[in-house]
Amino acid sequence: MKIAFFNSIVFWGGGEKWHYETAVSFAKMNHQVYFFGNPKGKIHEKLQSHHDIRFVPVNLSNLSFLNPFKINRLAKILKKEQIEVIIINHPGDLKIAANAAHKAGVKRIIYRRGSAIPVKNKFLNRYIFKNWVTDILANSQATKVTILQNNPDLFPKEKIKVIYNHIDVQEFLSRESSPKITRNNDEIIIGNLGRLSYQKNQKFLIDLSKKLSQQHINHKIYIGGTGELEAELKQYNKEQNTEENVIFTGFETNVKNFLSGIDVFFLSSIWEGFGYVLAEANLCEKPCIAFNTNSMPELVIDNKNGFLITPNDLDEAVEKIKLFAQNPQLITEYGAYGKEFVLHNFSKEVIIQQLKEYILESPST
Repeated sequence: MKIAFFNSIVFWGGGEKWHYETAVSFAKMNHQVYFFGNPKGKIHEKLQSHHDIRFVPVNLSNLSFLNPFKINRLAKILKKEQIEVIIINHPGDLKIAANAAHKAGVKRIIYRRGSAIPVKNKFLNRYIFKNWVTDILANSQATKVTILQNNPDLFPKEKIKVIYNHIDVQEFLSRESSPKITRNNDEIIIGNLGRLSYQKNQKFLIDLSKKLSQQHINHKIYIGGTGELEAELKQYNKEQNTEENVIFTGFETNVKNFLSGIDVFFLSSIWEGFGYVLAEANLCEKPCIAFNTNSMPELVIDNKNGFLITPNDLDEAVEKIKLFAQNPQLITEYGAYGKEFVLHNFSKEVIIQQLKEYILESPST
């Protein structure tokens, strides 16, 4: 089958990782794979060694969807190569790629949605989803719900398929690592990984540390990552006098080094399309605490591999940390459950098979 992946984003993120890995997987199955992307992008750089994938350079701007020459050029390529399925990841790309694919007569035009943020109920979106998009692929049940949140009639619900992000379990488990975090005395070590941003909500963890100290709970909170709020968060940490217990470790090239040294992983995000890092923490046999919102309940099974708490509820967060601190056997028990849960639900083999069946199925009628 001739399959095209379309992602013009320059930087590397969760959507780009999914697009790249899925394209490589289908090329290995001997399908004819095309990748439409930015020649200056990270995806193009990573595809250099994959000679079985044909890269088609595209240079787009926010207004490219209004340019008939660019649309027709893309449509001409898609038609000439007789592309049967195209998978589009970014809302900006969707405006031009879905139009071009429709003009070219591509049988299946799949919009892959990886963020649990409601689709805006605008005229252009209503037109795109009614006339061009044939299928939607969501990365979680939470994402599926938000697609129709602002307009239940935007797209047929039965044509929205949920397939989770996969994790290359074998690569992750076999990856060499050495804990970068050292323990002092009987403290409980809490970890968080992610971009330092409003969405990831690390300010909550600083407030949590202050409250834990007030209750004389010996602890350390390590926060890995960089981002636009780095200076602001470090200043807030200083103002709250929590610098001794809240440590920023910077960007982590090997998250396993970080995760292997903690006791509990705490995801403080306000929203997540798919909390990939929760699954990685589970593979390291670390119990997780997350807010009971968006896709978190799909990765954290309450009282099994961790706890779900009310968003931004400090008292509840303290209660769960205290429970782990006073009952260390729970850390072992919940961690073991979490690893098995990920192996059975998110392994690469399981998810790629689901994607294969989905992408290769007959076009929707």
